[in-house]
Amino acid sequence: MTSKPLLLGVRAILALAVLACLAGPWLFDANSLTVLTEFFIVVTLALMWNLLAGYADIISVGQQGFVGVGAYAFFGFTALAHLSVWAAVPLAALTTLAVAVPVMAVIFRLRTAYLAVGTWVAADVLMLIAGKLPGFGGGSGTSVPIPVIKQFGARLGDRIDVFYAMALGLALIAFVATWMLLRSRVGLGLTAMRDNEEAAGSAGVDLVRTRILCFLWTAPFLGLAGVMTALEKLRVAPSASFNITDWTIDVIFIVVIGGIGSLEGPILGAILFFVLRQQLADFGAWYLILLGLISIGVILFEPRGFWGACRRWGAPDILPVGHEAEAHVLKR
Repeated sequence: MTSKPLLLGVRAILALAVLACLAGPWLFDANSLTVLTEFFIVVTLALMWNLLAGYADIISVGQQGFVGVGAYAFFGFTALAHLSVWAAVPLAALTTLAVAVPVMAVIFRLRTAYLAVGTWVAADVLMLIAGKLPGFGGGSGTSVPIPVIKQFGARLGDRIDVFYAMALGLALIAFVATWMLLRSRVGLGLTAMRDNEEAAGSAGVDLVRTRILCFLWTAPFLGLAGVMTALEKLRVAPSASFNITDWTIDVIFIVVIGGIGSLEGPILGAILFFVLRQQLADFGAWYLILLGLISIGVILFEPRGFWGACRRWGAPDILPVGHEAEAHVLKR
């Protein structure tokens, strides 16, 4: 059994890491801040996909659709409607939530593999619609106007700091909000669904309502991640904003190797993914082959990912989401 001092030590290291991230603009150079900004965006996407697939049993291969909606909504509110960027950010999240409602109404008529294909088709439909919208550059997209970018800072260094702070804030909010959701009564139902869906339904968990809540919960976060991708790339385009490789395939890899159905797994998977990418990106196609081999190996030998292996070896949850009975109750 893992000792309590070791657990406290791990949590202390995590707290120090968060403090280092909060002090990032004073500790890291511009290139490192740019990489970390992308890292926090990917962590947010991984947390949302893990919530859907790891708990609600919604295997989505189309979350890039909501990322693209968030990016295009932000561009529309700022570049076309000329709203302040600080008003456009929450409006983009609300727009993504509004789009998620009819999408949910359609794809939730499907189950298992058909639902996964349905999410992919829905994302492609949203991408095609985005390519036809007037004022958004058509199929080739368009750049975010300079006046919009300068609202985040007149100097490039200032803008990099602001984008970093926004991405870090999004990741922290997504993590804390997801942890609180899993600690709630709804989260108890999600955990039961993760462990045994039939037993959860027999115990009184409303499977349909819980899935609907979970699906709509993730939409605003995906939209905000889309805002960050538009700011990171300084443009919106169907091929970039709705990129299935960057915003879904890589995210699935991260959650699978990190540990699906856990809160720590997506973060661990994101760290492993970025380390592999930084170290092996120069190997070209071999880098992608290696990622594929790692995925196959994890699925075959440890379906719960690296964090699942850590738990099997006795590692406790760093931030537990379950509810344990009190010791005096267990003694009765």
